[in-house]
Order: sequence, then C-alpha cells, then structure tokens
Amino acid sequence: MPTKIEDVARRAGVSTATVSRVLSGKPYVSDELRQRVLGAVNTLNYRPSRVARSLRVQRSSIIGLIVSDIQNPFFTAVVRAIEDTAYQNKFSVFLCNSDEDVGKETMYLDLMLAEHVAGVIISPTAGMNDAYRRLVEERVPAVAIDRRITNVAIDSVLVDNVGAARQLVTHLIEQGHSRIGAVLGTPASSTGEERLRGYLDALHAHGLPVEQDLIRTGMPRILEGHAMMRELLQLPKPPTAVFTGNALLTIGALRAIHSSGLRFPDDIAMAAFDEMDWMFFVKPALTVVAQPTYDLGRLAVELLLKRMDEPDRPIEEVVLAAHVHYRESSKWRVPNANGANHQKEG
Repeated sequence: MPTKIEDVARRAGVSTATVSRVLSGKPYVSDELRQRVLGAVNTLNYRPSRVARSLRVQRSSIIGLIVSDIQNPFFTAVVRAIEDTAYQNKFSVFLCNSDEDVGKETMYLDLMLAEHVAGVIISPTAGMNDAYRRLVEERVPAVAIDRRITNVAIDSVLVDNVGAARQLVTHLIEQGHSRIGAVLGTPASSTGEERLRGYLDALHAHGLPVEQDLIRTGMPRILEGHAMMRELLQLPKPPTAVFTGNALLTIGALRAIHSSGLRFPDDIAMAAFDEMDWMFFVKPALTVVAQPTYDLGRLAVELLLKRMDEPDRPIEEVVLAAHVHYRESSKWRVPNANGANHQKEG
C-alpha cells in the first residue's frame, strides 16, 4: 500500500495539518518539528500526488471561526484581528455566526469537521456542548475566545472579566452609590457569570447587601438591555447607578434611561463594559471597560498555529487585562444646601 500522509504524521508524532504545512513551506513550524516531518517523509519514502497534495493544501489553509453574535461590535473587532493575523500567515477564515444558539453552533462545528478545516476558533454559546468534545476526539486544533469551555480542555484567550467588573462597581461605590443595578448577560456564558461575580465581589468588599431585585440577566442584546433597564427604573426604589455588561446591553439601557426622561449622572450614574467608537458621541462621556479586542483575536490565531505545529503541547490559557476609562457618566451629583447640584467627591 502507498504511504499516506497519516502514516507520516504518526511517524513524526504530529498532526496531518503540520505535515501539510511543512511540505507546503508554510511558516510557524519550528526547525525541530520540520526536521522530524522531513525525516519521516524520507524514511517512509512518502511521495504525495499532485491532486492529493492540492486537496491537502486547500484543506489545511482554512480556519473555521464561530462567533456567538456578529452583531455585537465586540466580536466584529475580534474577527478583524483574526482575519488580519490569519491572512499574514497564508490562512483563510471561514466565518459563522451561531447567534447564541447551541443547535446552530453544533451544526457549524459538524460542518467544519466534515470540511477538514485546519483548526477552529470559537466563542462558545455555552460552557458545555458535546460538539466541543468531538473537536478534541478528532484532534482538530481549537482555541476558545472570550468565553470558557468547561467540558473539555482546549487552548483559550480570555479577558479578566471578574477584575474589570469589580473595578467598575468599586468605582461606583466610591462615588457614594449603595444601590447599584446590574444589567448583564446570561450566567450560562462565562462572561456573564464572571461579570456578575465581579459585581458581587465589590459589594461584599464594601459591606453592601446583595439585593436580588437590582440584578437583571438575560441574552446580551439591545432589546433585552432595554427591558431589563426599564424594570430597574420601575422599582419602588430604583438604583442610583447601573452597571451594564456589554455594548448591546448598554445601548438598550441608554434607550430606557432616555425614554424615561432621565439624565446621567444627575439622575442615574452609569458604567459599562466594551468601549466602542459610537460611545464618543454620548454626552456626558461614558465610563467604560476597554477590552483588548485586537490582541485577543491575534493571540487566538497564534495559539492555534502553535497547536497545529505541536498537537501534544500542554493546554494554554491566556488571560488579558482590560482597562477602565473613568468619565463623567459615573460621577454622582447630589443636592447642596441651595438645592443646586454639585459633584460629590469620591
């Protein structure tokens, strides 16, 4: 029987994608791995046919990318970084949008496995999905971005959501707020759960009670943010400040505040996750967490390429720091003795 690329990969202790990349002269292969592959090729006298080699090169030059909501501008920025970095390394990107739907996500993962993509980068809809396990079982290089996968061990690039959320809410507390509303994504995703945890950590650290009626969680979308913010504003004792968990929820919350005839920071203070270009048109300026979106996408591709080259290397988790920009929306103004408003020191 003629020698197959799988025989070479087995002999060299690498993936078939790595063998293909070595034979194609592509970058991101260490000298040690390249020599192992070429040694196995010579030992087994492997000679790929032109047709088979063409198919392998085509298969191994495509990265599958699944994001949970392409309408979220956060993911748009991450996708740009992934595409830039993939292109620089002679890979194409096959983009799919799961729309926060586990069934749709599973369908796309099945499609990528069937098409033999070189690797998969995914922002998971939920922490657990049997389809993630199939990626590992079939030894498909994979990297999770933004959100954690909990039922299998794969490389991941994440952001310190707990720390950033704790920092935002601590800032609101230091401005004098004790009733702080939270408008967050569902705890079923690690980002929603971690940002809620940061909110709770800040309250506990300052001896403030956790009031469940001030916490709203749901799908991270504009309409959900609007509905959750309206519920908070309609409470008998509404919050004096609100913390929103992503850009889409922030848009919805801003609409609810505006339609209620309120202004920030005079009537309600606000601090939000995700700095976006449109926020520069919001006045007063928003206090926001700026996530390192470009670094997140770039590092995801670099981790994926490393996994292609070294399939048995230890699992790596990269956690990036986010940065809080303090602006006018989170300052609290209280009545002075003359009934006018002034900014409270904090």
